[in-house]
This record gives sequence, structure tokens and C-alpha cells, in this order.
Amino acid sequence: MELRVNSDNLVEISDLHFSYGERVILDGVDIAIPRGRVVAVMGSSGCGKSTLLHLIGGQLQPQAGRVVVDGQTVHELGNDDLYRLRRKMGMMFQESGLFSDLTVFENIAFPMREHTDLPEPMIRDLVLMKLHAVGLRGAHGLQTGELSGGMSRRVALARAIALDPMLIMYDEPFAGLDPISLNVIANIIRRLNDALGVTTIMVTYDVAESLKVADYCYFLNDGKVVAHGSTQEIIASEHPFVRQFIDGEADGPVRFHYPASQIVQEFRLG
Repeated sequence: MELRVNSDNLVEISDLHFSYGERVILDGVDIAIPRGRVVAVMGSSGCGKSTLLHLIGGQLQPQAGRVVVDGQTVHELGNDDLYRLRRKMGMMFQESGLFSDLTVFENIAFPMREHTDLPEPMIRDLVLMKLHAVGLRGAHGLQTGELSGGMSRRVALARAIALDPMLIMYDEPFAGLDPISLNVIANIIRRLNDALGVTTIMVTYDVAESLKVADYCYFLNDGKVVAHGSTQEIIASEHPFVRQFIDGEADGPVRFHYPASQIVQEFRLG
């Protein structure tokens, strides 16, 4: 059967299923990521947000369904084709993922040296341009251990755009940041997306910052997309899960207790 792909979407995920053993993570997920937009995928910890990024990048393969990026079905690609597709993707990892024994400059230069034949003088200029874009050109000679948490995220972001990708993915970009660093990262994500004309996917549980920068939002719960819409639609939504998430309510569709048997079956009461 011929796969119909909307050319306006850079990423199309359809009826996606993925499990770790018997534990279902994604259960029939459908997501479309339009070109040039910032799309936030939100949900509580453990709902499958990071797994979704691994499936888009081809690190994992689904049990069923399709992940299509730029017209190519990711999990059907051979190693060489997958390698070429990944060169068009940038990734900012949850813990930054910087090389601890390299300087800031060398961290940004690494993917350029690994994937291109550019001469060193050009690599130098490009590295400084990428660092300038995130406000850290003056920090190029620092060791990663000398960086604050917010600076580490910005260096990781500069490395994510090192090869001018068509798609940038962020795994919890706001986690653990102070309010100032958090706001800086959010503004950089939005500014770079618009200036470079890239497509952005953010997986996060930080609703307030995500709604400031995202064009469209998806909410995951129990392995399914439970709500989605434009930022304005999400803010106005009365969906119980969305409202619990936005308002930070303790009671709602997201359960406090992990599924377990009745307490009387585990304790001898009375």
C-alpha cells in the first residue's frame, strides 16, 4: 500500500505502538509536525515523550505503525540512509550530553569534523557563529566543568545546530534550570527556529514555558494522545487532563498512586 505523506509536515507519526517488554509505552499514537513550526509534546514523567524522540531518530523501532521524516519511513531505512537522515537532525539531550574532556569550542567542532570535510579555518568561524547565536562566543575556551547548568544547555543547543539541521529535537530543555536560565533557553529556541527556518520538537513537562514558545501542543497520557491543539486552543481547553496539567492540580486523570492491588490485600489490617 502506498504511503500518503503530507508534504507540509516534516514528521508524520501514525498508529505508533511501542513497548518495553509487557509495559506499553505508546499505544496507537498519531502526531504531525508541520515544517517550520515549534511543536511541544507534553505529559508527565514516564509517559513516553523521550521514547518518541528515539523512535523519530531511529534509535528504537516501533512494534507497529509508522514514523516518517522528510518523506522517509525511518524504521525501514538501511544503516547508510539512516545515517544520512540523522545528519539532518539536531538533538539537545536532557542532561546536555557534552563531552567532559573537550572544551566548549571542541564540543561544537566535533560534529563538523565528524561529518564534513570543511577546512579548520571555516570550522573555527562556524563554531564561533553557533556560539554567538546562543550568547556564548566568549566562553569558547572554557571546559565543560566550568559551565553553569544554563550555560551547558546553551552549549548543547549550539552543538545541536552545528550542521544546520532541518529538525531540532529537545529532550526536557527546561528541566532543572533557574527562572532566568529557563527564560533564556526558551527565547533562544523560539528565535533560532524562526531565524534558521527549522522545525522544532520539544518534549517537556514545563507547561508555562512551552506555551510561550510553541505553535502547537500534544499531550500524552497512558500511551495515547489525549489532547492536541494550537497554543491558544490549549490555553482555553476544558479537557480534564489539559486542565490538570496546566493548573498543576493534584487530583485528576493523572493518578498519584502507581497501579497496585487493594491495600487490604497487602496489609493485615484490623
